[in-house]
Amino acid sequence: MTIGLTGVSGSGKSEVSRIMKNNGAFVIDCDAIAHRNMAPDGAAYDEIADFFGRDILKEDKTIDRKKLGGIVFSDREKLAVLNSITHKYIKAEVLRLIDGHKKEKCVVIDAPLLFEAGLEKYCAEVWGVYAPYLQRLERITKRDGISPSMAKKRFENQADGESLMKLCDVVIENDSTLEYLEKKVMTEMKNKELI
Repeated sequence: MTIGLTGVSGSGKSEVSRIMKNNGAFVIDCDAIAHRNMAPDGAAYDEIADFFGRDILKEDKTIDRKKLGGIVFSDREKLAVLNSITHKYIKAEVLRLIDGHKKEKCVVIDAPLLFEAGLEKYCAEVWGVYAPYLQRLERITKRDGISPSMAKKRFENQADGESLMKLCDVVIENDSTLEYLEKKVMTEMKNKELI
């Protein structure tokens, strides 16, 4: 069974992904694929550097993700360009990995932009992770070391959590403890006979 896993920044999607992996799922991490594609020898590197300019590069020629984030999270059109560059490479790699892991009981496509990248078409179900706005804001500022105003800007350029959850087959609320989240995810996996 292939499951798409999605959620907006700070929802706890990575935690759900980790729990599923610990319980036998093969996880395809789309953020990790995107990072590899943006490395100097990566598939998307030249297109990104050409479009956004060489001033987004650090001295070692790697893309300064914080600088790039500052650009795209304050300009929807530039974010759309970045997504159009990266999504095609991510999709190709996801399809390759799904094909190579057909015998797995559960394959999880962990993708914050699952629907935007058109990856939901390859999933039997889509699971969404939801957390209230203030919890997400607190998590993001702590995790990424950014100001609340920067985190809010990031949220403004993403799908809103409630709308995203309406597109999902299963919604996992992450508004309590990690233990509680783990229990919810494992219950869902057991119900689907994935563990």
